Amino acid sequence: MAVRMPWGFEWQVALRFLREGRMQSLMIVAGVAAGVAVVTYITALIHGLQANTVRKTLGTQAHISLRAPEDVVTPLPRPAVGNAVLLSDTQPRAQRLRSVGNWQQLLPVLEREPGVIAVSPMVSGAGLALRGEASQSIALMGVELERYQRIVNLRDKLVAGAWGLAPGEAMIGTELAADLGVRPGDRFTIATGAVNEPVRVTALLDLGLKDLNRRTVIIPLRSAQSLLGVPGGATVLEMQVADVWQADAIARQLRARYDYEVESWQDTNAQLLSALNAQTISTTVIRVVVLVVVVLGIASVLVVSVVQKRREIGILRAMGTTRGQVLRVFLLQGAVVGALGSVGGVLLSWAMVQLFTTLARSAEGGALFEIHLTLPDALSAALIATVCGVLAAVVPARRAASMDPAQAIRM
Repeated sequence: MAVRMPWGFEWQVALRFLREGRMQSLMIVAGVAAGVAVVTYITALIHGLQANTVRKTLGTQAHISLRAPEDVVTPLPRPAVGNAVLLSDTQPRAQRLRSVGNWQQLLPVLEREPGVIAVSPMVSGAGLALRGEASQSIALMGVELERYQRIVNLRDKLVAGAWGLAPGEAMIGTELAADLGVRPGDRFTIATGAVNEPVRVTALLDLGLKDLNRRTVIIPLRSAQSLLGVPGGATVLEMQVADVWQADAIARQLRARYDYEVESWQDTNAQLLSALNAQTISTTVIRVVVLVVVVLGIASVLVVSVVQKRREIGILRAMGTTRGQVLRVFLLQGAVVGALGSVGGVLLSWAMVQLFTTLARSAEGGALFEIHLTLPDALSAALIATVCGVLAAVVPARRAASMDPAQAIRM
């Protein structure tokens, strides 16, 4: 009759086997730790890089933009057979600045849309900045400053001058200020076709991109309406949403409901999203490859352990240890190795994150971008490594459990 071993017997044997092969146990734990560290660090790095890229992209633009539809020409009907064809092609209409219809009534409606947290009207168009002999092409933006501040945080981009935008005043990019040779308090002229208007510079802005700093001029909404020939109008309504990744879904709902052109930031940054998706796929591939290496490493060490412990396994089986108990001994070894390696890997990845934050600095001396090892990422990596340890032990455990006690003892 088989003797039933006491509770915890599998744990005792599993830990004893690991202690007896201390060097190989330490090496495989170190291998698992390195794998977990690579997975968690790469995940944190890619998440930080993507968050920084999206934050910089959306730091100077709205999440959703609503515009009036473009002018189109209705094509001529197909001529009847035998009739003369006067034109074989239809020229598109010349585009012009168009105001969003009934934008004053639409504004509060959009503000009540689920997920929308801010709406700002804008009149935008092209013009020239003139001062003395200097002439620069500009992108003119007429806004209600307090509303627009909720779309783009201009206060954080203020590098010189005072906050405020009264009639006859303008906020401009730093590169444009250098090109015109102006500073806060100086004046220059904005020209848009037949209309010229002198303005006083109140503030210089650093918008994060050299091209934007060279072209951007922000003036009051009413001034832009007069300069660009859209009295009382708004050429675009810009929206900010609570969750940037829901912007595309909200834009689709608005397109289905209103007869306007509605674009999300995903629509205008399709190449950026493709790059982010490629990064995500690459990270996933790296994680899978590393986990496969971890599984193979644990499995190879446990296979060697089974060969080395044949006699001990045979003795245990002869003493009454069941196949299930032998199976659990090696599964527990895999779990212990995976758990210890995952803890070491999380600590190592945390140290790598701190090292990156310390050494990777921007040109201004600050951190290149924020990178954090989040608790969910750390826990998921640790759990996956532990599960992989158990899975890696399945084949060696089955082999050990299937051994014949008599043959094992004689070997």
